[in-house]
Amino acid sequence: MAAPEEPELSQAQTEKLLQFQDLTGLESMDQCRRTLEQHNWNIEAAVQDRLNEQEGVPSVFNPPPSRPLQVNTADHRVYSYIVSRPQPRRTLDDMLPFAPRLALRFIRPDPRARVTDPVGDVVSFIHSFEEKYGRSHPVFYQGTYSQALNDAKRELRYLLVYLHGDDHQDTDEFCRSTLCTEEVITFLNTRMLFWACSTSKPEGYRVSQALRENTYPFLAMIMLKDRKMTVVGRLEGVIQPEDLINQLTFIMDANQTYLMSERLEREERNQTQVLRQQQDEAYLASLRADQEKERKKRAEMEQRKQEEEKVRQSALAEEIRRRTLEEEKERKSECLPPEPPADDPESVKIVFKLPNDTRVERRFLFGQSLTVIHDFLFSLKETPEKFQIVTNFPRRVLPCLPTEEQSNPPTLKEAGLSRSEVLFVQDLTDD
Repeated sequence: MAAPEEPELSQAQTEKLLQFQDLTGLESMDQCRRTLEQHNWNIEAAVQDRLNEQEGVPSVFNPPPSRPLQVNTADHRVYSYIVSRPQPRRTLDDMLPFAPRLALRFIRPDPRARVTDPVGDVVSFIHSFEEKYGRSHPVFYQGTYSQALNDAKRELRYLLVYLHGDDHQDTDEFCRSTLCTEEVITFLNTRMLFWACSTSKPEGYRVSQALRENTYPFLAMIMLKDRKMTVVGRLEGVIQPEDLINQLTFIMDANQTYLMSERLEREERNQTQVLRQQQDEAYLASLRADQEKERKKRAEMEQRKQEEEKVRQSALAEEIRRRTLEEEKERKSECLPPEPPADDPESVKIVFKLPNDTRVERRFLFGQSLTVIHDFLFSLKETPEKFQIVTNFPRRVLPCLPTEEQSNPPTLKEAGLSRSEVLFVQDLTDD
């Protein structure tokens, strides 16, 4: 069962922790924290108690290259390689030069606690590093710590974090003799992302507070493990190039199964996502096809309704026209003058030949208008709706209806008809 995580420190507690470390020279942040917690965060009492201790200085832990790394009991996959140097025991007199700084920290917070330009902090460190150690070094990640974590997580790569202690006695030796060697440069550039910053910069200081290093040089190996970015190895103190490569390789080998598992899970998630996307696309395509089919169906139904309505309106118009025509025929029939007797000397006998070969006979008076002939034929059911009356010989069309040139049609006598005539009715309905 994993050990419970320690609670986060407040800003005031963090300041006291750093003050206590400066005053006592202890490298272990954990030990500093335990001591302060034992004294209820009373820094004066904790410092005095530390000065009164009769214990020896911290022992040196410097394992040979062949010796395995120290294993963190809380997580057997987190390895620590710590190289410490003996620190001189400090007396109360030694603490006096630190008194002004201690008082200042109580009054004014550490300016490094405010991060305003994290990318600028990283770029500034890289420039300072190159000015002092040259341009032959591992490729530094030129971005914030958070961006480096995100890229390593997205690309499923190891991220090696280096915290640079400007004033530490071992920093210069580590940079010149280890970090900038050709074998280390090649190893880091080909196997992982490499992010670095000085702890004198706000961005480096913030990362230092998160990783809680004990001494410098400090390296932390971070990778995606159990779906979160996790520190899987810590290397602290001076280390030779061959040892550094061996220890980093050991950490990577020990955690390779986790990275492979993450890759497989991500590939499965990607495949599941692709499959779901394909299914969604197929569903959307089917839905669009159904919608298009439904749209066409509605359009066809609408068109059918419009056509049916058009037919209905046409039939209704035709029915109205037919009824109107019948009413007009009936009215014309009722308005016709009576047929004169056969012995009337002014009568004219006319035989009409209709378009359907029907023959109709009727008598009219010479003095009647040709309009009467037209009205008589119009009133017959067999007569087409539009027609004209034509004489046979000589062939001519009788002007039975008023025109713009002739408002009153001529009489039968004026039209030159004799007492017995045969006239032809021509259908003009389709003209």
